[in-house]
Amino acid sequence: MKEFSVTILGSSAALPYKGRNLTSQLVNYGGSLFLIDCGEGTQMQLMKYRIRFMRINHIFISHLHGDHFYGLIGLVSTFHLLGRREPLHIYGPAMLEEIIRLQLQASLTNLVYPISFHVVNHSAPVQLFEDERIVIGGFPMQHRIPTTGFLFAEKAFPRKINLEATETYGVPYTFFADLKSGADYVTDKGETIANEVLTIDPGQPRSFASCSDTGFFEALPGYINGCDLMYHEATFMNDLAAVAREKMHSTAGDAAKVAELAKAGRLLIGHFSARYENLGLLLDEARRIFPATELAEEGKTYTL
Repeated sequence: MKEFSVTILGSSAALPYKGRNLTSQLVNYGGSLFLIDCGEGTQMQLMKYRIRFMRINHIFISHLHGDHFYGLIGLVSTFHLLGRREPLHIYGPAMLEEIIRLQLQASLTNLVYPISFHVVNHSAPVQLFEDERIVIGGFPMQHRIPTTGFLFAEKAFPRKINLEATETYGVPYTFFADLKSGADYVTDKGETIANEVLTIDPGQPRSFASCSDTGFFEALPGYINGCDLMYHEATFMNDLAAVAREKMHSTAGDAAKVAELAKAGRLLIGHFSARYENLGLLLDEARRIFPATELAEEGKTYTL
């Protein structure tokens, strides 16, 4: 199976705090690198963790609060200074292109590589990217400004040929493509050989959901139902639930509730308020509802 992993580059909310950097995550799927959000200092984190960041061709910005995109112009500029030639695709709110173009214009920077901006519809689920192995979609969050979550979903694998069984039943090579698609085989004598006898289950496709700034809302679990790994902001603890509602953020308990309703495999909580030095308190709160919860630790890679 292809590598499918998520590396946490930043886990702090609003402002950096004592070794916790601003929001950013790197998804590695089969060697293709995708960046989710780009808070201030993200490129330093990429360098610190020895990530070959010139291979990032797609950047997804959830919303236009500074802690999620103020590092973008710096990374764009670094790509330019290093002589990048590959196109860079940036997905985000409508104003993002205007902001980046204005910053480049103000510094009289003519990039040596092309940028393609893709405006994300934040009001409904939408497909943003697809290749032969993975589909990336966006879905709406409920925050103070237009905000999008992202779902990285692996496509279903074709079934694997059981060569010993196909030889036993005399299945011709010309039928192997049909077997991989799930077809049964009918012999010359009219006997039907079930596909499950002639093939091997390739395993279930994997998925990762990134839920950035949002308050709890009932539709969210449906957008990411059954995801194997889920990142969800947990800015506050439950004793500050009223503050979370006012600011349209989530508590650790909210994040755990979403994971439980979505039937997620594992939950990573992050986007921690600077008021919390002991993050174990948020972890304990979430685990009381959803035991398979972990802290989003910077520099740590979580494999699906």
